[in-house]
Amino acid sequence: MKPSRYSTSRQKACQQCSISKAKCDRVESGCSRCIQRALPCAYPRTASHREGHQPPVTDQQVWAATQSTHSSVGRDVVALLELGLGSHHSIGLSNATVPEIGGSGIRDFEDLRLTCPINADGIGNRWLGAYIPLPDQKVKEYPATVKSFLHRMVKSYVTVTVRGRGYPPFIHASQIAPHIVRPPLSTCLSLVRICEHQLPGSEGVAVDVLQREMSKLHEQHETYDTFTLLCAFQAYLIFTMVLFFRLGQIANPFLRQAVMNLQELACASAKRGLVCDAEQQWLRPRWESWIVAEASRRTLYTMYLFDGILSAHDGLPTFVGTELKGLLAPASQALWRAQTRLTWEASYNSHLADWSEGGFRIDELWPIPEDFDDADVLKRQNRVDLWLEGVDEFGTMLYAVTSSTHG
Repeated sequence: MKPSRYSTSRQKACQQCSISKAKCDRVESGCSRCIQRALPCAYPRTASHREGHQPPVTDQQVWAATQSTHSSVGRDVVALLELGLGSHHSIGLSNATVPEIGGSGIRDFEDLRLTCPINADGIGNRWLGAYIPLPDQKVKEYPATVKSFLHRMVKSYVTVTVRGRGYPPFIHASQIAPHIVRPPLSTCLSLVRICEHQLPGSEGVAVDVLQREMSKLHEQHETYDTFTLLCAFQAYLIFTMVLFFRLGQIANPFLRQAVMNLQELACASAKRGLVCDAEQQWLRPRWESWIVAEASRRTLYTMYLFDGILSAHDGLPTFVGTELKGLLAPASQALWRAQTRLTWEASYNSHLADWSEGGFRIDELWPIPEDFDDADVLKRQNRVDLWLEGVDEFGTMLYAVTSSTHG
């Protein structure tokens, strides 16, 4: 039976605008409101769809494919969609509120002025530690409860990304703005959506698609600029975690090689800079520079946590990341989630005032040095308390893991 004229008119607005009861300009490829907010724009299915016809592939569903219309990955995305993978959900960027772009918002990610204050080679060689004793290695004993907690927390980052309901806490909202997002990350966030609703027997195809995209990222990483290299590092980490948590590739030899490649990408990205020059001088940096530095550090910490999960699964020892000593711990949610330049600058001014003796470092969450006296211990505890006042869920999770592990 054909739908009535009334029911047809009531379904003109897209789903996002209908939920928000907002005016929709009903542009077929994506309404202005959804594009401005980086939201997936989809319209209610018509009667023909309810009667069993497959809905057409949307622009967002083939976004990754259109990055290179003749690429093998692009053809695979379309083929998988035609098989029905993700056919009931758009494959695009997750729901996110992105900071303002242009004007007083995000401008560009050039002239970043970053530096690497640590020996980044230790990051790239981390996988060797489980097989060849390295100097200054300290075994990190994860209690069983911490292993379980860490496994489920990191797995949740994968789940929310695959479902398109969010993105991992190491990706800054500005990175997925339509006019800023780089192909390594946009392609990744599109491809992993094929893992949400898989048809029987399609797992192998999904694995093959992800592995080939990972190989391309690794082969091309030396050609990327600093910002794009960070996006490639983040994408490779997401792909590796999807293979482990979602696609069951635990025993696949490719996963072992992927971990080595991941640490090589992490090393290359770290050498481009993990700290703003201004941060080292205890001054306020450019917002864009700080975003790249903070996202780089968060991605690095997530990789180390995931490395601990893999080592625990394989029965291998996990080592304290002493090569990261001195790096700043995750910043406050006021800084990480700021929507405008003025808001971020005001928050950073407060940050400088609160941390007049220097920012909180990741190694301050490690065991207290033996040569600390009572005054040193109290000072450390006060700094931890001050840091905990403002951190987001990612920082709280890091504290839970380190506190339960080191005491």
